[in-house]
Amino acid sequence: MEAKKKKNTVFFILTLIMILILLWADIALGSSDIGLFEILEILSGKSGDKVHYDIIMNIRLPRAICAFFTGGALALSGYLLQTFFHNPIVGPYVLGISSASKLSVALCMIFFLSKGLSTGLDMMVISAFIGAILAMAFVLLVSLKVKSMSVLVVCGIMTGYICSAVTDLLVTFADDSNIVNLHNWSMGSLSGINWRELKLLIPLILFSALLTILLVKPMGAYRLGEVYAKSVGVNILLLRIMLILISSLLSATVTAFAGPIAFVGIAVPHLVRGVLKTDAAGVMVPAGFLGGALITIFCDLISRTLFAPTEVSISSVTAVFLVPVVIYLMVKRKRE
Repeated sequence: MEAKKKKNTVFFILTLIMILILLWADIALGSSDIGLFEILEILSGKSGDKVHYDIIMNIRLPRAICAFFTGGALALSGYLLQTFFHNPIVGPYVLGISSASKLSVALCMIFFLSKGLSTGLDMMVISAFIGAILAMAFVLLVSLKVKSMSVLVVCGIMTGYICSAVTDLLVTFADDSNIVNLHNWSMGSLSGINWRELKLLIPLILFSALLTILLVKPMGAYRLGEVYAKSVGVNILLLRIMLILISSLLSATVTAFAGPIAFVGIAVPHLVRGVLKTDAAGVMVPAGFLGGALITIFCDLISRTLFAPTEVSISSVTAVFLVPVVIYLMVKRKRE
């Protein structure tokens, strides 16, 4: 027990150190490289180069913070879904929840812009949440009819492809320039994130994370089996509803601001679980959040700098790094 605590402590310390290093790199590197001391001067409020100040405070810092919270939110959403289905190969992207949220946001924006109205940030989150709930309802309906988890995953993937295809058609044939500019967002991008958006995104994710922390003990019992959970007084129906709502809210919030980001939700909980050799909710919730933040910041840095000044979709980068993890997980599960 003591060795396990020490291992967990080392994991958290190393993860936080790597996050800080990647945050610095994400702020410093790009088409215009900025030195560490100048970054510290600007962040501390001291005078610095005006151009570099604008780059850091209005472009790179908000984006880096967004990568931290969106990555953590996706990993947390994936862990909640895996807890709900008792299966490690499900996640918001794989089940089509992220794609349904994307379609819902695109439809909302098209409707409002066609009426000459602007779409507020709160309306985007609400529409994304509705799309996520509808997708989750479809997945649950399929799960009642089909007992095979592999068939359920395939149905989720097909649903995601349909939603993505419809969204791409809407974006492609849209006349309004604001909708045409959604192309990068629809592929998954943190570009253009600003402080005004972070003021809504961060509280929503922190609120969802707080609710998740409150469910740590019931989730721990639930993962040991429904019979055991009932015996210790867990309200199974209420717990399931909360798992659906929180995971949908987390996924919808990320999709509304950054578009769909692939495979973070399914791969990160598995990676963390493999490193720590535990599935305890009390450890997995904070560890998964930090792990998701670490990987997303890293992938965002790659998407910005690898082909600079051209930027690639962050979803493409996460897919390259995380799809092998998902394939390994599915092969391992099939063998078992």
